[in-house]
Amino acid sequence: MKKIITAFAFSLTTISYSQANTFTDPIDSINKKVVESFNKDFSNAYNINWERKNYFVLATFSLNNQVMFAYYTIDGVRIAVARNILSDKLPITLLLSLKKDYQNHWISDLYEVNSNNNTIYYITIENANYKLELKSVNDGNWEIFAKEEKE
Repeated sequence: MKKIITAFAFSLTTISYSQANTFTDPIDSINKKVVESFNKDFSNAYNINWERKNYFVLATFSLNNQVMFAYYTIDGVRIAVARNILSDKLPITLLLSLKKDYQNHWISDLYEVNSNNNTIYYITIENANYKLELKSVNDGNWEIFAKEEKE
């Protein structure tokens, strides 16, 4: 399970960078259990694209005019659901912490992940020198998930 969560987190951090070059699998090649679980979870979804990864299956789809991402195990168990959000949708404690601690940065990516009834927020912020990926902890604090120096 730890491999699945690690692979999922890595995949999620790269979604926004690789979206344009995504290969989608035909639905026939996806395990029937995954498709059944997805249809049960998201009966009103449309524009559904499937991707098979080593440890999970990713469904990218639209629901209520919003692009969302659902992650399933190969056997059809939902791992997580993610969506991009605007900063005003963050819990107030996270928003205030962000404004206080990272006031000289801009937001380049922000998404919400729901897994096992827990909501985690991932945000990419930048300044002229570096890019940081932060992860919410306990709805009140941010921790650095990754840092990339700019050239």
